[in-house]
Amino acid sequence: MRLRVEFTTEPFDLDEAPAHAVVARDVVTGADLDAVDVGPFGNTAEGDADQVLGAVTALLRESLQAGATRVSLQVNVIGETGQDEGGAT
Repeated sequence: MRLRVEFTTEPFDLDEAPAHAVVARDVVTGADLDAVDVGPFGNTAEGDADQVLGAVTALLRESLQAGATRVSLQVNVIGETGQDEGGAT
């Protein structure tokens, strides 16, 4: 199964990326995920379910330890492993 995770960490700081945001970015960019997109107001990553779920676990643990007071995330099933989003093989 392939998953897409979308997440944000808070509190926001528009002047400088807070430590928890940097940690979250490092977790997803360092994981074996596809299509990682990191932005100032939201982040997404896609990949195999095991990799995404492992990254989410690390993301929660490490960003909270780095000072996040809230982590909002959404996980969507986008297909089976080996299929594109449209379901074709």
